[in-house]
Amino acid sequence: MRRLHALAAAAAAAAATPSLFAQAAISARAGMIHYTEGKVLVAGQEVTTRAGDFPVMKEGQELRTSEGRTEVLLTPGVFLRLAESSGIKLVANRLADTRVEVLAGSVLVECAELAKEHSVTLLYKDMQLGFRKPGLFRIDAGADQLRVYDGEVTVSRQGETVTVKEGRQTPLAGVLVPEKFDKKVGDSFYRWASRRAEYIAAANLSAARSLADQEVSLTRSIWRFNPFLGLYTYIPVRGIYTSPFGCRYYSAGGAIVRYYEGPPPMAASASRFPDPMPRYNPNLGYSTAPRSSGVYQGSASPSGANAGAAAAVADNPRTSESATGRGGGSEGRGR
Repeated sequence: MRRLHALAAAAAAAAATPSLFAQAAISARAGMIHYTEGKVLVAGQEVTTRAGDFPVMKEGQELRTSEGRTEVLLTPGVFLRLAESSGIKLVANRLADTRVEVLAGSVLVECAELAKEHSVTLLYKDMQLGFRKPGLFRIDAGADQLRVYDGEVTVSRQGETVTVKEGRQTPLAGVLVPEKFDKKVGDSFYRWASRRAEYIAAANLSAARSLADQEVSLTRSIWRFNPFLGLYTYIPVRGIYTSPFGCRYYSAGGAIVRYYEGPPPMAASASRFPDPMPRYNPNLGYSTAPRSSGVYQGSASPSGANAGAAAAVADNPRTSESATGRGGGSEGRGR
């Protein structure tokens, strides 16, 4: 509880000090190594990350994990996360044509946005995987398998193209035949990815508000650095993005302002329909999911040590229970 209050205090201070958010966005290249834990190597050299100082992969470089995990930022709103004993190669790093080859292990990609000017393609063996809708996708190289938790993916190979939709999986060896799988079943890697989404969503709240306070009008979505939490966060150009993990990312428009100001007065006849939008609560701190979900998802720790503040909450099998929204959701995927 002390950590949750510390987060609330830090985020409130950040929102009140917009000048500290001067570092607005990362460069116009994909491949920032945003977070690591354990042993992670890029081009054969061990990677270390510090708050405000993150290495960026170059084209052609390989990123591999041994006893560790890592998170890489691609185009704004696209998060790529690697499990232990996994590897990728950054084939192309331009935002207009980002290409990542999956070499080994398990990779989870959370795609919040498909901007017209951006393109992200995953390469696996002789296949190309493209995102048709925002969502959550996983490749397990050891099992030659693609799983789509949310959204849609096209798999192309030698002139053959198959669309894999939400709740479907397909082998990536032999015949591409999508079939159903249980989206509620996950593992420790999935739970870790869910916690990472929570931390980044918590950082969004004060970062988006700082833009609103400065009356900044975005023309595109961005990555924005939150100095109090020591990480970058996703700011959508408009509206609210609800991730498959149940977290919400606010734009710098009216939604983030309403979040802090509280719900508008309701007529007596409408009182039986409570406002589902999550709000800032000075007693509980920050939540990025509706209170009705029963899950406190705004728990992140400050600075680069954000790996543990919400672990006790997130390790609960029900932590991935989603808020109602575009992403739908599931519960207990980590069991």
